[in-house]
Amino acid sequence: MNKLMTTPRRLARRILSPLRKPKARAWLEALPAFAVPATAIEVLPDPAAFRQALLQQIAQATQRIVIATLYLQDDEGGREVLDALYAAKMRHPALQVAVFVDWHRAQRGLIGKQKSEGNAGMYREYATRFGDGVAIYGVPVQNRELFGVLHLKGFVIDDAVLYSGASINDVYLQRHGRYRLDRYHLLRHGGLADALADFVQRRFVESAAVRRLNVPDVPATRTLQGPIREFRQALQDARYDVPGDVPGPADLAVTPLLGFARSNNELNDALLALLRSARERVILLTPYFNLPRPVRVVLGQLLRRGCTIDIMVGDKTANDFYIPPGQPFKTIGLLPYLYENNLRRFARAHRRQIASGQLNLHLWRDGDNSYHLKGLFVDDDMAVLTGNNLNPRAWALDLENGLLLRDPARLLHAKHQAEWTALKRHATRLPDHLALESPRHYPAEVRKQLKRLNRTRLDRLVNRLL
Repeated sequence: MNKLMTTPRRLARRILSPLRKPKARAWLEALPAFAVPATAIEVLPDPAAFRQALLQQIAQATQRIVIATLYLQDDEGGREVLDALYAAKMRHPALQVAVFVDWHRAQRGLIGKQKSEGNAGMYREYATRFGDGVAIYGVPVQNRELFGVLHLKGFVIDDAVLYSGASINDVYLQRHGRYRLDRYHLLRHGGLADALADFVQRRFVESAAVRRLNVPDVPATRTLQGPIREFRQALQDARYDVPGDVPGPADLAVTPLLGFARSNNELNDALLALLRSARERVILLTPYFNLPRPVRVVLGQLLRRGCTIDIMVGDKTANDFYIPPGQPFKTIGLLPYLYENNLRRFARAHRRQIASGQLNLHLWRDGDNSYHLKGLFVDDDMAVLTGNNLNPRAWALDLENGLLLRDPARLLHAKHQAEWTALKRHATRLPDHLALESPRHYPAEVRKQLKRLNRTRLDRLVNRLL
């Protein structure tokens, strides 16, 4: 009886659901964009090439360097980049140099390590030695790091945009032999570079919540509660300034997108529209298998429509939080096992599509290196470059961005195909959910903690926050 009474309401929700908006492809094609020549877009193959390109671009800079990243770490890789920034400023005193990192992340030590003043201590040390020519800002997206961070990405150097989901430290820059794999694209286009740089100038530098970190007196977070609240409200309506160029036959349409909060989130809307528009094939990359519910729903719809879906995710041992057996266990080490449990449930629910080859789940692993890829390819003519991890935290809490590439002439198809082929060299297709390690074989401390989470149903809350 109750089911019959609620049927009209459930049908109305399905009909009015944002997942059922018609003409997704037409909506995407109506987005304003920059016309970027295909020859101006380069796909870099690995972290070593990313490091080389970053340092080379910094060394050549004469007008501006504007970097947005989650963190610039106090290690050899971070210091190498800071040295390069200060050297560039000394060569060209009029050069604008600004770095934007997450406010909270910059002022704490590494998880599991002793308490410290974090990376901000290094920033102040450099400013004391070399002056204040390099401005390093902390961006407080939320009052607490748990509830959201600056996950906006992009390295704007003169008229070039080096876009990657990578942050700056030893492992992202492949120093000392180990690497954390991300995606790396170099786009040479003055208008796109202007849009990304102008956004942080208007929205970050001019906000009372965003403060310099490499100065002697840094205010406490508690004194910024009001400005942070106003900053969040302003971000909910923020957009990049995109003119609406008309691409020529040798161009791609490139649209920078911002994502923040659950509603009125342009990046989330574009990701869903891109998935809904798929006719034949989707390739989805994510480092942590914890897909937001709207994404899972659309993937299910695509499978029922007959689309082929490839999802690549890191093996749990390629997760940056993985703790090898024999090392002291910390609670953060549960995360790779939680993600693997999510993947097991997804694979079990779609075992028929996996068996038929319609759904392909690829596990990436390369020695003790880690995996941090994210993004989408759809039907060989559209793609997204993003730092968005495609998880509930990115969907609702963090400040994200991305570049939508529309390529109707498939001018970048060969480069994207080469990128996908290279990624698969270190990946194994999952034949079924039974191929994953059984929870019965997890380390004893992991089994104990997972049982406690499941018993209290806290695993669902953890999945939403991580």
